[in-house]
Amino acid sequence: MLISLFAIGLTAQEWQRGRGGMGQPPKFVFLFIGDGMGFSQLSLAEAYLSTLKGEIANEALSFTKFPVMGMATTYSANSYITCSSAAGTALSTGFKTKNNMLGMAPDTTALESITYKIHRTGVPIGIVSSVTMDHATPAAFYASAESRKQYYDIALQIPQTGFEFYGGGDFINPTGKERDQRDIYEILKEGGYSIAKGLKEYRELKKENREKIMLFQNEGKSGDLPYALDREKGDMCLSHVVAAAIGHLYGTKGFFIMAEGGKIDWAGHSNDAKANLLETLDFAAAVEVAFRFYSKYPNETLIVVTADHETGGLALGREKGYKLDLTQLEEQKSSKKYPESDESDNAKIVEMNKKANVGWTTSSHTGSAVPVFAIGPGSRNFSGRMDNTEIPRKILQVMRIPFE
Repeated sequence: MLISLFAIGLTAQEWQRGRGGMGQPPKFVFLFIGDGMGFSQLSLAEAYLSTLKGEIANEALSFTKFPVMGMATTYSANSYITCSSAAGTALSTGFKTKNNMLGMAPDTTALESITYKIHRTGVPIGIVSSVTMDHATPAAFYASAESRKQYYDIALQIPQTGFEFYGGGDFINPTGKERDQRDIYEILKEGGYSIAKGLKEYRELKKENREKIMLFQNEGKSGDLPYALDREKGDMCLSHVVAAAIGHLYGTKGFFIMAEGGKIDWAGHSNDAKANLLETLDFAAAVEVAFRFYSKYPNETLIVVTADHETGGLALGREKGYKLDLTQLEEQKSSKKYPESDESDNAKIVEMNKKANVGWTTSSHTGSAVPVFAIGPGSRNFSGRMDNTEIPRKILQVMRIPFE
């Protein structure tokens, strides 16, 4: 079942149609960002799918079959190795900034995300992430801050956007760092947002035709969406939220949806191969939701898939030898945990990585280039080598919206 989920079979006609040039502008645009997802993360996930079939191969993911492929450089304004907020700013605004800055130029001048430019044309906007809405990547598409850690101040900027859909993780500090600020949920409701806790509440709100919706986990479950490896019955996943965003935003004006798989990065920081590959597969499943939509509207839908940076220095191979044995990861039933009380379980995970022959060079980011995949009208513009700042500019170009 896991394997068939990603088995997109593009016919020759569909493949050619998907390599769209500058014909009619797309009406529906998806930008998927796999946080921390480099080429090696894709290879690991594909190798795992083949391992499940007892094969030595690379079972293609949903988007790695897309007919257009490129690569993007990721350096920030002050470092060859970017942080997520600087990379998110580049992907959102088309400009570089310093590490830890968000939606601002190095001189603290506020930068405008392409979401605002698109929204002004009447196109509704959706911001989706498996991590919290005030985290670096989703925040880069609606907020500006000198520090990415100004979580409460970042969340306060949501009502000013008027964007029609936010969904996934909720907020790190809903009442401020010292828990002495007004509850962000009250402010959001005053700003016209209806808040759904879980898919059941979302469906009820949808019946009422609410203009602006925020979709978070079921009542009693806050924070980011759980790792695929830790998911319990009833938990939402990225696919659910992307589908909800489509359902809410679909209409005659089209839409723009940015969807982030944020915990590929977290698993990379933890050097947790099993959690990492399952997050990549979970991200691919969310892209599959968009692809099914594309299949209905192929002449009107553009899907772009990329990453903000690579995390962990992941390698399919370790020390020496030519062996990769991902069956060694099968015993792992939960993600790598902290703090120190979980060190015994963490040590087992480290040992599984070693036995599988999966290598890591760092618990931080790397400066590697990242992949870019695209399908649909205008997708041809995303082939070849580019910088991450070019991606939002190209999106506006194919949508026929001025960048300036």
